[in-house]
Amino acid sequence: MDDIAFLIEEIKGFVNERNWEKYHTPKNLAISISIEANELLEHFQWNDPSFKEIKSNEEKFREISYEIADVFIYLLMFSYNLGIDVKKTIMEKLAIDRKKYPS
Repeated sequence: MDDIAFLIEEIKGFVNERNWEKYHTPKNLAISISIEANELLEHFQWNDPSFKEIKSNEEKFREISYEIADVFIYLLMFSYNLGIDVKKTIMEKLAIDRKKYPS
């Protein structure tokens, strides 16, 4: 089992334990992705820290890490429910982008 499949299984277990499957509609998951991405953006409203500054502030680093995790969790559930192979799709999209934006 690769890392992505492992994460999906862990998230599915968490969701199933709480009986939340009924809430995982395409609309709800898309909204949740957007909400969590905006919560990530809140950390940068009115300031523009560098990666070095974020890494050196333990509390800020942890908060940003958790927001990224929330976005990723919802993206994985959305992809899983649509039957999208995330790894395969990323590789296909990178190939398209390499042609579109050659080095």
